[in-house]
Amino acid sequence: MKEAIKWTLNRMPKSEDKQLPVMSLSNVAKARFFHSSFPQYSITPLAELDGMAKYLGLAGLYVKNEAHRFGLNAFKVLGGSFAMGRYIAKEMGRDVSEMTYDYLTSEAFRREFGQATFFTATDGNHGRGVAWAANKLGQKAVVHMPKGSSQPRFDNIAKEGAQVTIEEVNYDDCVRMAAAEAAQTEHGVIVQDTAWDGYEEIPSWIMQGYGTMAGESAEQLRQIGVNRPTHVFVQAGVGSLAGAVVGYFTNLFPNDPPKFIVMEAQAADCLYQGAMAGDGKPRVVDGDLKTIMAGLACGEPNTISWDILRNHVTAFVSCPDWVSARGMRMLGVPVKGDPVVISGESGAVGMGLIAAIMETDEYKDLREAIGLDRYSQVLMFSTEGNTDPLKFRKVLWDGEFATV
Repeated sequence: MKEAIKWTLNRMPKSEDKQLPVMSLSNVAKARFFHSSFPQYSITPLAELDGMAKYLGLAGLYVKNEAHRFGLNAFKVLGGSFAMGRYIAKEMGRDVSEMTYDYLTSEAFRREFGQATFFTATDGNHGRGVAWAANKLGQKAVVHMPKGSSQPRFDNIAKEGAQVTIEEVNYDDCVRMAAAEAAQTEHGVIVQDTAWDGYEEIPSWIMQGYGTMAGESAEQLRQIGVNRPTHVFVQAGVGSLAGAVVGYFTNLFPNDPPKFIVMEAQAADCLYQGAMAGDGKPRVVDGDLKTIMAGLACGEPNTISWDILRNHVTAFVSCPDWVSARGMRMLGVPVKGDPVVISGESGAVGMGLIAAIMETDEYKDLREAIGLDRYSQVLMFSTEGNTDPLKFRKVLWDGEFATV
């Protein structure tokens, strides 16, 4: 018996929406300018799944494919790198627009700024992005991973010259460990996309970095004649990516925003739990948070993102692992004529959910509640490629987490 997808519409009371300006179009433009100064920068593809859209009964289905980002197989580097740029700019009393790749890798910068140590906790992709950016910019990185982290993800971080460990605690405890170490280190700073009271500036910069991906996708949609998506499906761990995407598109279409559907791994569905409680306060999920969606295994919401999400999300959905596994298979072996999208466990959950909603009447109530139909233009984000080859094969070759 496969576990059921759980969902709830957003009936939470609205707040004053003070965090929405974090994702203003001008802030996102600054991040895009910063990223485009890197020689490794290119706009990642937007896959048009016309065959899949027809098969599922949608007007259009578009997948932003982040497997190509900076050669790192995941979108996360956008946040960590921009937060580093903003932090360095602030320390030097300069504007981030001056923090181009050429300047940050110059002798003059090394003389003026020296070196900082960037601490972080990660399930894989974020830590790799921080380590890569630190390596490229001549900075130091210390990365802690939670228990159960995969060896290939550990190796990819170590390859970038970071000091990296796998700890015997969960993700949220790794965050606390990294924060404590940063506080005791000269020129030490924690770069984490989860916010808490007193730690809000850097997470907001990370979210702005993610805005580069959202901004590219909006442009790419316009180029193919889709002025605005009707529905945006976005996955959440702590919620920073979701808050960034929802915040950006809400600012882009203030009078007519898309419907936003936020998806989480059922083992770590803190946002869904908060939405179910319905009082507008965030909720925490603890324990081992065991799921194949390693990048979403976070039980404590980012408070900045939470404020954006509670005001603008249409529905919160809690997804068992089979949803993501099915999405991986559907993207990896697509309808004839559609491009292949190699999507990892945390990247494919949107595909699995959209299919589950459209293919049967089991989730008809959700389909009708969000108005997903043959007129819908749907955008989703494949946030990572094949970052854990062994796990990827088990799902695609061996049929792990089958739906029957």
